[in-house]
Amino acid sequence: MFSAKTYTARRRELRTRIGQGIVLLPGNGLAPNNYPNNAYYFRQDSTFRYYFGLNVPSVVGLIDADSGEEALYGDDFTVEDIIWTGPQPTLHDMGAEVGVTQTFPMAELAARLRKAIALGRKIHYLPPYRGETKLLLSELLGIKPAALHDYKSVELMFAVAEMREKKSAEEIAEMERAFHIGYEMHTLAMKMCRPGVVEREIAGAIEGVAKSMGQGVSFPSIVSQHGETLHNLNADGVLEEGRLLLCDAGGESVEGYCSDHTRTYPVSGRFTQQQKDIYNIVLAAHDHVARIVKPHMMYTEIHNAAYMVLAEGLVGLGLLKGSPADAVAAGAMTMLMPHGLGHGLGMDVHDCEAMGERSFDFSSIAKRAAQSGTCVYRSAWRIEPGTIMTDEPGLYFIPALIDKCRAEGLYKGIVDYDALEAYRNFGGIRIEDDILVTETGSRIIGDRKIPATVEELEAVVGK
Repeated sequence: MFSAKTYTARRRELRTRIGQGIVLLPGNGLAPNNYPNNAYYFRQDSTFRYYFGLNVPSVVGLIDADSGEEALYGDDFTVEDIIWTGPQPTLHDMGAEVGVTQTFPMAELAARLRKAIALGRKIHYLPPYRGETKLLLSELLGIKPAALHDYKSVELMFAVAEMREKKSAEEIAEMERAFHIGYEMHTLAMKMCRPGVVEREIAGAIEGVAKSMGQGVSFPSIVSQHGETLHNLNADGVLEEGRLLLCDAGGESVEGYCSDHTRTYPVSGRFTQQQKDIYNIVLAAHDHVARIVKPHMMYTEIHNAAYMVLAEGLVGLGLLKGSPADAVAAGAMTMLMPHGLGHGLGMDVHDCEAMGERSFDFSSIAKRAAQSGTCVYRSAWRIEPGTIMTDEPGLYFIPALIDKCRAEGLYKGIVDYDALEAYRNFGGIRIEDDILVTETGSRIIGDRKIPATVEELEAVVGK
């Protein structure tokens, strides 16, 4: 964990932003896999960890914005627990490590909150994303689980998102460590890629790297020859000559910071001319974004810049007709890249999306957030120094989507549907790196480069 000063300063800033009331930040508990004593690997709630630093289950953090009191609620291990876990520090000792001196048994939290509610005090909590947390909040606050949405704190949502948006120097150092995990994962995947290998062999190997170097993967690895399926978690395919393998994977550092990279390369070790043409278009968009990102840009400006480069390349291949600007304006690129250019990155692989994504002016979307339960609105996202975002353009030839658009008469005179027939079994290509926005521009995170050009990939894949 970071120093106690880091967490104390974060909590102090949060108190100032919230102003009054009680901030309630539940940590995650253990989630049973197939019976209560066989749990999934523990993953702490990122916001709890951001403010309280502890990576242990079943602890709740409380901040009184009026009095300045900070407290942790949880239960110390009993002898019966220690038989299974070994000796464990007390909650008081753990609290001291993160600058919290007040600790109480979990049983005392409900009475504390009931008293505050009776006095008409506001209880600030984030929209819960786990069923166990919903039940806990329901019990503590006397709100039915289905109604928790109606009483969430939009002020807290915005405050947390704004604070976690801008990464400190020590956070950036953790992101660099996460990059190294991703580098080892992806270069191993490239070396394992050859005909006859089962996709899950690669997925299993790189996830082992993530576990050996950090907390594990930052999300379930996507290792698939069906790159046109955006989040394809099926890894049962056997690698075939002539096809492309898309690997979208990342790791978490020991402190819980994430990396997220994607590479796409030929199973045979050599791109066909058709594959090379499409690949170089995507790489051009990726590299263009990496060059232009600078502080105060709107996300939509960056996204549309990537679309323009992709459209220019597709016009050059004859898959689109007319001008690239007309293709982008008509929405034709959404058929071939049906996702956003990128997303925030930090303690979550889609940072803060437990409560939604981000915006530079949260007040402008307060009404929308209150209705939806999220801060999702990338159109209002302004990139600022300290922001870390992914740069992940792609081109995907999705037969069902292409057929749908053609049947509906969309993009007539812009998309050459006949020419697209030659790409029906192409699959998809995505290239992704993580960008840190600086005071003067931006840089790709990492002290080295994961192979990305046609020549670099052909020199590594299958070797």
